[in-house]
Amino acid sequence: MKRLLLLLSFGLLGLIVVAPSSHAANTIKIGIIDSYSGPPAAYSQDVVDGFKMARDKINAKGGVLGKKLEYTTRDEKFKPDVGLAMAKELVMKEGVDVLAGTINSATALAISDFVKKEKVPFFATNAKSDRITGQMGHRYVFSTNENTAMAGKAGAVALAKMKFTKYWIAGDDYEFGHAIADGVWNNLKALKPSVQLLGQTWWKVGETDFTPYITAIVAAKPDFIIVATGGSGMVNFQKAAKATGLADKIPFYQHTAIEITVGQALGMDAPEGAYGTANYLFYYPDTPANKAFAAEFKKLYGRYPKMTALYGYITAQYIARGFQKAGSMNKEKFIDAVEGMVLDDTPVGKIEMRKCDHQVTLPMFWGVTKKSPQYKEFLIASDLVTIPASEYMPTCEQVMKTRGQ
Repeated sequence: MKRLLLLLSFGLLGLIVVAPSSHAANTIKIGIIDSYSGPPAAYSQDVVDGFKMARDKINAKGGVLGKKLEYTTRDEKFKPDVGLAMAKELVMKEGVDVLAGTINSATALAISDFVKKEKVPFFATNAKSDRITGQMGHRYVFSTNENTAMAGKAGAVALAKMKFTKYWIAGDDYEFGHAIADGVWNNLKALKPSVQLLGQTWWKVGETDFTPYITAIVAAKPDFIIVATGGSGMVNFQKAAKATGLADKIPFYQHTAIEITVGQALGMDAPEGAYGTANYLFYYPDTPANKAFAAEFKKLYGRYPKMTALYGYITAQYIARGFQKAGSMNKEKFIDAVEGMVLDDTPVGKIEMRKCDHQVTLPMFWGVTKKSPQYKEFLIASDLVTIPASEYMPTCEQVMKTRGQ
């Protein structure tokens, strides 16, 4: 009898040791890696807050497959080696079901290579390299934002319909700057062969004195300037454009110039008349869905949502609905479920996760900055035009050609 009890004790102990915890069994765990330190935090914080807002609504309705969505964050401090190490830790030690992030394209590409080997789904929420879902795309990586090639073509589509013919390119001398500039100019030249490129100006990332560059650009007398800057470079250029009077002489374009992140950084000192593109504006489109999204976000966090809040929000939706449709926690079935999945009820309307490249089909909004009596802290966009995803995204055939398939 004692021997039997002893065997039963060891058996029960074995069950206790190997059985998964109730916490793990009742959750779907997402690891979000991003840059929460320094300037990138202005964008990254809205990703996680948008994700959290969606997560809370999903969990309040019972979660997914009887499980609650949970997430954990890691600050990679804009360092790809740190971000990759964190991805490995989250997968190998924390046992996350899905990875998401980051604003750093180098980190996103490193994580993408890792998840391809480990067969773990990864949603790139704000990295802009077109290689993520293009040349280096694969089954386990998804993108819930636009990339540089897409942003560039969207700008070209809008500019091709305008009167400008003599252009100048100026921007930050790094991958993002050149990718945006190439995307705009190459597509613009194809759409409107009559345009001319008078010259180019490139400055080191981090430069703040743009006066010599602006003086040379004005002397060349272009009709329009394609300004390929990102982050602080965008803000610093706009400051210089206003201080030197450039904004009153020659119109210019910057991707996201109309977006609230730039608007809040400059406040009412931002120049009017700057053209820009963005996937999301909290005041446009003026639909019930967008109004509700913006109002809920502002109530929760005390600020208007940036475009990155949309990226985080739809990422959570795709994860939740993907597992729900898959009917299990099987990652391969999850990927099959997300491929081609349509979300009808987003703040920007109907979107789809394309099956061919796992790239979301967000609309792009084009407009020009102006002061508004409704908002006293920043400029908003006027003369807004919606550019459908079908007009600025590469075709599936083009993507496959890029991948050599």
